[in-house]
Amino acid sequence: MFVGSYPLRLDEKGRLALPVRFREQVADGMVIKKGQERCVYGLTMARVAEQSAAAAAMAPSDTAAARMRARMSFGSMVEVEPDKTGRITIPANLREYAGLDRDVVVVGVDTRFEIWDAATWDAYVAEQEASYADMESEGMPTLS
Repeated sequence: MFVGSYPLRLDEKGRLALPVRFREQVADGMVIKKGQERCVYGLTMARVAEQSAAAAAMAPSDTAAARMRARMSFGSMVEVEPDKTGRITIPANLREYAGLDRDVVVVGVDTRFEIWDAATWDAYVAEQEASYADMESEGMPTLS
């Protein structure tokens, strides 16, 4: 499980040192890909296999929407291997997609982590925080 928020910096080569707590979880391989709301998702290879099986089980799978989802999701995936210091290189196309320049925030979101431009993340939190605080929890599992 990926949890927490970590303000970090990309270096001039687009490398990001993953949070120490995440490194062991991705030691057996990982991918990064385009995520929703213009961030980059980080997934373990095991999670990618689960997503592939879930996508194959969805019906109907041969619709324009299903093909688009598969192409955008699996087609944007890049296998990355952290170096000895826990850094991954985020390719230019994914940095451009998410607007990643220097200051970023890595956010643990259960089965994945997300890499956000720091200013975009701050704006997202500011926009969503009141709605989250007022959200009804009835029918939703709680972590308290």
